[in-house]
Amino acid sequence: MARLLPQDKIQPHWWRKSLISFFLGLLLSYGIVALFAWFGPGGLEMGMKVQFNMWMLSVIWLPLLAFGFLFKTAKTALLWLLIANAVVYLIFVSLWWLQ
Repeated sequence: MARLLPQDKIQPHWWRKSLISFFLGLLLSYGIVALFAWFGPGGLEMGMKVQFNMWMLSVIWLPLLAFGFLFKTAKTALLWLLIANAVVYLIFVSLWWLQ
């Protein structure tokens, strides 16, 4: 059985991964919820959608916070979460512009 090299193991940058996952995960969650709120079925004025959006935020954010620790380094977590945020907000702006 082969042993992993030190550079192949998940690095214990837990403090940086926590901060990155907390802030960028929250930002990503807001983006995903905003996409659903504005462009989902019924638009913003649908009856219970405000409450649903509020609760959906935590359901999306908490797994993102946990998955942040699966990145090998804090640098890769920062890079991938920045890319994910850019994609979500680019989609949001594009859909807003197309309205």
